[in-house]
Amino acid sequence: MSLFRALKKTCSLIKKSLFSRETTEAVRMEPTKINMSRVALVNGGIDSAMLKAHKPRVMSKSGHSNVRIDKVDGIYLLYLQDLWTTVIDMKWRYKLTLFAATFIMTWFLFGVIYYAIAFLHGDLEMNKFSPKREPCVKNVDSLTGAFLFSLESQTTIGYGFRFITEECPHAIFLLVAQLVITTLIEIFITGTFLAKIARPKKRAETIKFSHCAVITKHNGELCLVIRVANMRKSLLIQCQLSGKLLQTYETKEGERILLNQASVKFNVDSSSESPFLILPLTFYHILDESSPLRDLTPQNLKEKDFELVVLLNATVESTSAVCQSRTSYIPEEIHWGYEFVPVVSLSPNGKYVADFSQFEKIRRSTDSTFYSVDSEKQKLEEKYRQEDQRERELRTMLLQQSNV
Repeated sequence: MSLFRALKKTCSLIKKSLFSRETTEAVRMEPTKINMSRVALVNGGIDSAMLKAHKPRVMSKSGHSNVRIDKVDGIYLLYLQDLWTTVIDMKWRYKLTLFAATFIMTWFLFGVIYYAIAFLHGDLEMNKFSPKREPCVKNVDSLTGAFLFSLESQTTIGYGFRFITEECPHAIFLLVAQLVITTLIEIFITGTFLAKIARPKKRAETIKFSHCAVITKHNGELCLVIRVANMRKSLLIQCQLSGKLLQTYETKEGERILLNQASVKFNVDSSSESPFLILPLTFYHILDESSPLRDLTPQNLKEKDFELVVLLNATVESTSAVCQSRTSYIPEEIHWGYEFVPVVSLSPNGKYVADFSQFEKIRRSTDSTFYSVDSEKQKLEEKYRQEDQRERELRTMLLQQSNV
């Protein structure tokens, strides 16, 4: 009987506390007026510098991969099998070192062989014992002389002081082999140099993405918005912008996928056609039922754990080479209820001007629904749901104790 009275008293206390909270929250929900003309601009770059620590990115803001390939059997053999790509992907300091080492090693290697031929033929002691005997290579009586002859032959300098004779056929064959082999090596090294220089990698670096993304309304639809600009006057044709949402996903079978990829479509003014990227453009992703970001709300945005990788593929008009520029956004770099500041204006002399000092700046959205009491209602409803859940759990626990 005493347990029943304790249960009844606890329930009455819970009701009183809930009633007092409803009264307090009702007073707080009184609508307030916001003067949008006084809302200050926000610089996306400065805000992002104060972001809290996050797990490592898959893709950096500059578009570099943060994935390391490890514990691959025979990885060096795989690199040697695709030697062309391996040499092209080398950093410039390693490539220049390889370039210089290739020439020096071939000069020295063939110089040693020339020296060995002269030694076996007896040319090194010819001046002492048989000065009238014809040597294989004139004036090669030391390893230094053989190295200089190899260098002069390979680079076709031909000073005339050291030259090959008809005395040794195998020396003539070695000279022909040296010229053929080193010519092929020079073609390969020069080709990789030209291919590395001609890569559109640097052209992709002149494509600028906004440092942050915003969520605002566009044509009545809630959209995730980013801004992209071409920093050169040369055009990019056949531009295609797409996105990949990377987040942890658990299948129905219980398999946990650490980096599940979901496609995110971006449009320009509700169109998926190739944009004309001559001025900074704004790309929109509609947060509808088909979007992988459909469950985003102002309350859970910063609590989400995902990374949005954005890729822009385009063809360089001047070289017809295909380039790709990349960046990524994490939840802390996405601002709800903001919009980008316009950057394109018309000058007095009739020219369109893109002011890149405004490229990274965002401001509060002019749509008043983002600042109405609806967001407060959502917070209050969520709070009530949590309190109801706690109350049900408490009642269940008390009933279990009473049954015992």
